[in-house]
Amino acid sequence: MRRLAFFVLPIAALGTSACVGTLVDVATAPVRVVSKGVDLATTSQSEADEKRGREIRRREEQLAKLERQYEKQLDECEKGKQRSCSNARDTYAEMQQILPTIPVEPEDD
Repeated sequence: MRRLAFFVLPIAALGTSACVGTLVDVATAPVRVVSKGVDLATTSQSEADEKRGREIRRREEQLAKLERQYEKQLDECEKGKQRSCSNARDTYAEMQQILPTIPVEPEDD
């Protein structure tokens, strides 16, 4: 009987340690899930900066496109095309709406 206990106890201990490991995994799973959800729901500062930079570049590109369009419309307006004059005024108004949303770069002294 003693020999049987000698072999059974170590095997039982191994089984118990596996159960404890599983219990720890089960117990910490909700914490890990919530933590992952918080990571996905929050934006890091660098991610927010990158997003802001992309948005500013998009507005700058839109402004550059409008400026090119405005110049062409002014040229046509000067040639006497009334519709181009009206379009130039509309384009200029659009440019004026975008300008305040683009930060001004500081001048180097």
